[in-house]
Amino acid sequence: MPIGFDDQSVDVSGVDDRRGAGGGLAIGGGAGVVGLVIYLIVAALGGGPQSLQGLGGGGAGAVSGGRTSGEPASALERRCNTAGALERDTDCRLIKTFTVADTVWEGDFARRGRSYVSPRFVLFSGSARTGCGTASADVGPFYCPPDQKIFFDLDFLEELQTRFGANGQFAQAYIVAHEFGHHLQTILGTEAKVRGAAQRVPAQANTLSVRLELQADCYAGVWAALADASETNGIELTEDNIAEAVGAAQAVGDDRIQAKTSGRVDPESWTHGSAAQRKQWFLTGFRSADTDSCTTFTP
Repeated sequence: MPIGFDDQSVDVSGVDDRRGAGGGLAIGGGAGVVGLVIYLIVAALGGGPQSLQGLGGGGAGAVSGGRTSGEPASALERRCNTAGALERDTDCRLIKTFTVADTVWEGDFARRGRSYVSPRFVLFSGSARTGCGTASADVGPFYCPPDQKIFFDLDFLEELQTRFGANGQFAQAYIVAHEFGHHLQTILGTEAKVRGAAQRVPAQANTLSVRLELQADCYAGVWAALADASETNGIELTEDNIAEAVGAAQAVGDDRIQAKTSGRVDPESWTHGSAAQRKQWFLTGFRSADTDSCTTFTP
């Protein structure tokens, strides 16, 4: 189901297009799990960015300065601001989602008297060097706290649709919004507190990771409600759009992924939450339109 975006004002100034750049050896592998906060998981096991660098086998560290490859900014902006681009081109639609999210959250933070910093949106292919280490596209879209960047390989969307059955344009938008939720956790200090708690009590790392991921799902729901209500963001949602987001949230539940990839479900190993939990918290955020409702850390 198409998203009711206006077909103009696609701002690419916050985008780093690294597609085709490659970079180093890849790490990880697996089911392309949405929202993998690599920095958190490694730090929770007692390491940090340098530990991930070792796993990757190549040089780590943030890549600065914007584009290293891919489409020139001027060409990307022209293409994404032509009639029909948001319906036709997935990258333009994701960039539009990112810019709408940035506008919505900047306004919400200002209303609450909080300081806001915009993240960046990185399109890459194959692998990417980040402040969290060298990451393979196999891990799916992710957010790196030291970089304050969202990393996205478009090939993941095909896997999301064909392997996990999450269809629709707003299923894609949900993924961007979820990763943006991790940025909010970083600038609000939540990520640092959770990482510190996981380092102090490693046995709680998985539980804390689940709570962090579910809160990001809740923030994604809040964003959907705020964006839909705004008259300045060019987005109008339908019940079908929300159903697509819910379907995507359920599709990437730990239980669904484990059942599809291994044939067994092990709740003790979950890091993102079950399909039911992810649906619950996205809808909690959407129905409340208020980040204060995202109380996943409350017993």
